[in-house]
Amino acid sequence: MANRPLSPHLQIWKWGPHMAASILHRITGDGLALVGLAVLLWWLGAIAGGAESYATFVEIMGSPIGMIVLVGLSWAFFSHMMTGLRHFVMDIGAGYELTTNKTFSVVAPVLGILLTAAFWAVILLK
Repeated sequence: MANRPLSPHLQIWKWGPHMAASILHRITGDGLALVGLAVLLWWLGAIAGGAESYATFVEIMGSPIGMIVLVGLSWAFFSHMMTGLRHFVMDIGAGYELTTNKTFSVVAPVLGILLTAAFWAVILLK
C-alpha cells in the first residue's frame, strides 16, 4: 500500500484560468439557483399579495442593497452563460488546445462583465 502512487491533487496541479472558470461556473450556478429562486419566489408572492406587497418588493429591490442583488444576479447569469458556452464548445470536441482553452477561460468572465454592464446600461438609460 505504501508504494501506490498518489492521485493528483491541488498541491500538484499548476493553477490555471481553466480551473477558475470551472469554479466560477459552479459558484454562479449555485448563486442563481439559491438567490435567484428566492428573489423570483418573493416577486411572485408580491404579485399575488396585491399592490401593497408588490410596492414593498419594488421599494426594497430599488434600494441600493436591492440593486446590488439584482446586478449580482445578472452578472451571475451572464457569467454562467458564458462559461456554459465554453463548456458546450468543449463538449462538442473543440477548444481543448492549451492556448485556446486558456483564452476561452479568460474571455468568458470578461464577456460576462461586459454583458452585465451593457444590460444595466440599457435598463438605466431608458
